[in-house]
Amino acid sequence: MSEIFRAKIKENRPLTNHHYLLTLHPLINIALPNPGQFFMLSVDESLDPLLKRPFSVHRTVEGGFQILYRVVGKATKILSAKSPGDEIEALGPLGNGFPLNISNSENVILTAGGMGIAPMLALADKIAGLKPLLFYGARTAGELLCLDDFRDSGIEPIISTDDGTCGRKGSVIDSLESYISSAGSNNFGLYACGPKPMLSSLSKFCAKHEITAYMALEESMACGIGTCLGCVVKTNEGYKRVCKEGPVFSSREIIW
Repeated sequence: MSEIFRAKIKENRPLTNHHYLLTLHPLINIALPNPGQFFMLSVDESLDPLLKRPFSVHRTVEGGFQILYRVVGKATKILSAKSPGDEIEALGPLGNGFPLNISNSENVILTAGGMGIAPMLALADKIAGLKPLLFYGARTAGELLCLDDFRDSGIEPIISTDDGTCGRKGSVIDSLESYISSAGSNNFGLYACGPKPMLSSLSKFCAKHEITAYMALEESMACGIGTCLGCVVKTNEGYKRVCKEGPVFSSREIIW
């Protein structure tokens, strides 16, 4: 059950020049978020910016949850200047998270591109017993985040970068293609998050290899609760709201 609440900032730690890890402790008891769900955060008490901004749950921690974010505009710039002890208003948890119905007999793959890594740590914590693999792609080595956190969870990321500064040079789908081709099995289940062009290509890849896949879409949102219709996507069942029916969809649903 989602609700509006206030939360105290426990930590707002810079990871790079543009990426921060925000730890929030709600001041009331809230429903625990599932991997893939998100919160709408008010970054300031003023009317500018007016609207809350959506942020996926990076990880649940004792007393609260964490948000991984990149400074890309006015709202996130304001958020990056917040200090421990400051309070902000939040709404959530919202949306539908990753279905956790992939069989234990399947080989589970997590796939992230860029900031798509944000919800993957919560998911990795949730399905640790399935020993998932993580394929992680970024433009360059400096944009790879939270690698040690995954390693501490027993997951060694399989990395690809566009410029070859870390891991394999090329896209994350190139790395997946090599792995699937050499695995000798198509008994895979896949969870993914990343930019839309990556997810579109990944959807075709999963269809080609008959892989069951669930994807968390990244869309701009105004309300987060399904009323403004600003985040609709076309599916084979008509238009659906990313904030309400998503943000996680089966790869077979979306018409790219």
